[in-house]
Amino acid sequence: MPAVTVSDITVLPRISAGTNLRARSIKSITTAPQGYEGEGFPVRRAFAGVDLQELDPFIHLDQMGEVEYAPGEPKGTPWHPHRGFETVTYIIDGIFDHQDSNGGGGTITNGDTQWMTAGGGILHIETPPESLVMSGGLFHGFQLWVNLPAVKKWSPPAYQDVRANDVALLSTPDGGSLLRVIAGEVDGHHGPGNTQTPITLLHATVAPGAELRLPWRKDYNALVYAMSGHGFVGDEQRPITMGQLTVFGDGDAIVVRAAKQQESRSPNLELFILGGQPIKEPVAWMGPFVMNTKREVLQAFEDFQKGLLGSIPAIYKDDAKRPENGSRLNRTDKLSGDVKSVDIAAKEILDVHGAPTELQEG
Repeated sequence: MPAVTVSDITVLPRISAGTNLRARSIKSITTAPQGYEGEGFPVRRAFAGVDLQELDPFIHLDQMGEVEYAPGEPKGTPWHPHRGFETVTYIIDGIFDHQDSNGGGGTITNGDTQWMTAGGGILHIETPPESLVMSGGLFHGFQLWVNLPAVKKWSPPAYQDVRANDVALLSTPDGGSLLRVIAGEVDGHHGPGNTQTPITLLHATVAPGAELRLPWRKDYNALVYAMSGHGFVGDEQRPITMGQLTVFGDGDAIVVRAAKQQESRSPNLELFILGGQPIKEPVAWMGPFVMNTKREVLQAFEDFQKGLLGSIPAIYKDDAKRPENGSRLNRTDKLSGDVKSVDIAAKEILDVHGAPTELQEG
């Protein structure tokens, strides 16, 4: 698990001990079911079974992999739309290419994050590069959906790269935990991610037997997902293991302790820690669209069918000629509004992220 690491953790800035802070209580611990994403890569649905009000401002979280691909096996997603929220993709191991209809995109690898604001509407695709498809290899990452308040749901699409070497690295006072702050603020230290919704996002590595007492804003919710290893959460010391999400209650600090004995393949407790200021607005969510009302979700589907959410960029081969007389390339029926393809297109885009195929309201 390369992500971002350091040879000497003692040289890093340290968060405060937090001994006088009140530990947050434990509301729930749930186990993520396993499924498949896009064209077939394995995922764990981290938020499954948790009420949207407890997750607010977050909507969806997938742990992608960890999987060792044989040559020819790496999979990605097809072109698909989004509206009304932001997608955050964090790669721990492997390589991923991103491209969107707004001109954003690039390649992210070990420890990089891509942050896409769908806003009023965008099309994008996420795939492993051809070199990885040919060679195979390790792949592991996360995709998080962050909701936008109503006043920002129609904002212009945007894209930002957060490179591994820009992530804020911190340590606990005893050097037992390495914290990688991707976005937001932890005890006065800020991550590089520029967020539309106030949130904090970090990846923590906790050594066997070490305790992490993480100061946390009172007005934020607090969620901790165990991506590997074993440990305990809260002052209650409730046990957690890989693939489990803890929802914390009120308090000033997130408390997690790594078990003294870990498996050889996962020598530390690895945590994805996130929280944010609840938006406290109605949520209407179906497939790739997260809006405030059912009417807005249906409108998003209609706009997608009309081609109003963007166009797939044309790819010209060396021996191909550019289109003449205003004709278009790479615009499929489902993007150009063919009425006969509406039902087929709706099913295709609903299935891309394992998102609900029936309207969810909260």
